[in-house]
Amino acid sequence: MKFNEQGLIPAVIQDQDGGRVLMMGWMDSEALHRTQTTGRVWFWSRSRQEYWRKGDTSGHRQYVRGIEVDCDEDTLLIQVEQVGAACHTGTRSCFDGRQLEVVTDGD
Repeated sequence: MKFNEQGLIPAVIQDQDGGRVLMMGWMDSEALHRTQTTGRVWFWSRSRQEYWRKGDTSGHRQYVRGIEVDCDEDTLLIQVEQVGAACHTGTRSCFDGRQLEVVTDGD
């Protein structure tokens, strides 16, 4: 896999039920290893410079159901069973209610 210059790779978290994108976080090789071997999703916090496991403080856990790497090998897609909200704001997805306006050409 191709990690960026900081040693990180983006991990898109997807709900196994329905395919909704829940959130995105960063992983280094250790966070990925922990995710693969524990059945729970781990991230690397760029702001705190530490590992964190989703749900340890909120109770809103993510149980790993599958991991895929994209064709360029620079992004992960992790399917999870989500317990509770995925977003720190309390919404199911970090993308809930945050649509941008878009102009379509009608084709």
